Formats: sequence, structure tokens, C-alpha cells
Amino acid sequence: MNEPALRFYDEQPTLSNLREEVLRGLARRPRSIPPKFFYDARGSALFDAICEQPEYYPTRTEMAILARHAAEIAAAIGPDAWLVELGCGASRKIRLLLESLRPRAWLGVDISREFLRGAARALALDYPWLEVHALCTDFSEALRLPVRPPDGHCVAFYPGSSIGNFDPPAAERFLRCVAGALGAGGLLLIGVDLRKDPAVLEAAYNDAAGVTARFNRNLLVRIRNELGAAVDPEAFDHRAFYDPVPGRVEMHLVSRRAQVIEIDGRRFAFEAGESLHTENSYKYTVPGFAALARRAGYRSERVWTDERRWFSVHLLRVDDGG
Repeated sequence: MNEPALRFYDEQPTLSNLREEVLRGLARRPRSIPPKFFYDARGSALFDAICEQPEYYPTRTEMAILARHAAEIAAAIGPDAWLVELGCGASRKIRLLLESLRPRAWLGVDISREFLRGAARALALDYPWLEVHALCTDFSEALRLPVRPPDGHCVAFYPGSSIGNFDPPAAERFLRCVAGALGAGGLLLIGVDLRKDPAVLEAAYNDAAGVTARFNRNLLVRIRNELGAAVDPEAFDHRAFYDPVPGRVEMHLVSRRAQVIEIDGRRFAFEAGESLHTENSYKYTVPGFAALARRAGYRSERVWTDERRWFSVHLLRVDDGG
């Protein structure tokens, strides 16, 4: 079989980026490390496994929305778009839209090189009519598109409610960054998880099979393997809970005992019960997210939800100032 045609742009963060952010996160109080570092090859595979757990509703709910409304979404976007998928992972969701959208090209953007390369190759094989590009980069800080359509018809797809990993001011900055990359009139199709019964939310991040716990601890496995850190990942418990005041699920790694993490000769002492904050996942109302999008420079075009209103998919247009 011939190797499929695709363009791969590798701007993956270096080991020094990981070391710098981990050291800074361990030194601050309270301690925290950005969730983007979950996604090495093993972390990406574990997240895919999380999406298959019965408690984890976001993936199947979003996919059902996309499948049910694919024709409407395609009609609202229009044909021959240049489609930029942010955080594509295995790109299962985009497959629900490709035949309806028939985009001119797909540019997948992800921080996990192995998963991105595999997803891009699979799409190039399965959709020979599609021009395929892939960019490995940390798009949470900045987004620069290595290729653009000549007519400017650019559409970003950001599924999975990953926007919830940013606190609201950072989410607004991120959305402004995406708007700048898309340009005036560009479109953003984005998944947003909605507020609901806290018991449903907490179950989704504490699956009975313990996959989310392994995913959370894998951050410490990565620090040990890539940075040579002296740390025992099994000496930390996974903890996830919903805080109704900010409206977010928090994930932590909680030290089971007094212990020390050592990296590059620097020692970080943990008391028993002390936590390392690894992720936030903010939940929105539909009007609340629409207001955030307006502040970031977008106009709301359409919103689709499931029957229970557990999840939403928004189509936003970058305001041209007119």
C-alpha cells in the first residue's frame, strides 16, 4: 500500500518546556501543573479509554449531536472550507462531519505527536479526496496556521469541551487567539459541556474502572520517565469533585503520605493529604458561554444540544466589526 499524501509540521514543545512548567508548578502554592501535559502517547490512549467508560457522557453525547445535525452544520458552514481541528486526538468526531462538510482540506492540530500522526495518516487513507495537513504544537498558548486557504474560508473545530480546561479569563484569551488565526468572518464549531446534576459530573471523572485515576497519575509517570524525577505515582490518590461556586470539576493528585518529589536536585516536600492540582473542567450554561464568546469577538450563529441539555455545540463567527 502506498503511503498517503500528507504534510506534517512538527512544533512539539521540547523537554525543556515540560521541565520548566513542571518545576514552576511544583514550586507554587497551591501546586498545579497544566493539563496539556497529560497527553503523551500513553496519556492520549488512556483518554480515549476514558471516553468509552459508561460514566463519561461528554464524548457520546457530543457525537450524537454531531451525527443528528451533521447536515444542518454542513449547510451553515458551507462547502470547500479549510477545516482546522484543534486537539484532534484520534479524530473520531470529525469523521461524523467530513462527508457532509466535504471540506477542501483538513489541518489537525494536537500536542501528542504519535496520536496526531496516526490520525492524519488514517484520514488521508480513508478520504483520498481530502487534502491532509497536521501540526504538532501547543496551541493553548498561541495558534499560527502553517497553511491557509487562498479565499480565507477557514473553520476551526474544537470538540470535547476542552475549552472548559481554561478558567474563564484564559478561555476568553484563547478564543481571541483562535479568532486571530481564523481572521474576520472565520467560523468556530466548538463543544461546550453544560451544568447539570453534580452527581453526574462527579461520576464522569471518577469512573468505576479507575481509568481516569490512571490517566491522572500518568502525569507523574511522564515526569518520572522524561525528566528523571524521583517520584512514586502510586503514592498519590486521584481525587475529582465538582465545585458549584466557580462551576467546575477539579482533578487533583493527593499525597497518601509525607514524601518528596525530586527533580534536577530540587526537592519538593509534600505532606500527607497535600494535593497537586492537575485539571479544571468548567461547565457552562448556553447563555453564559454565548456571552463569553461575544466578549472574545464572536457572533453566535447556531447552537445544538441533546434532549437533556447536558452538552452543547456552538457555531460562532469571528466578528468583522461591521
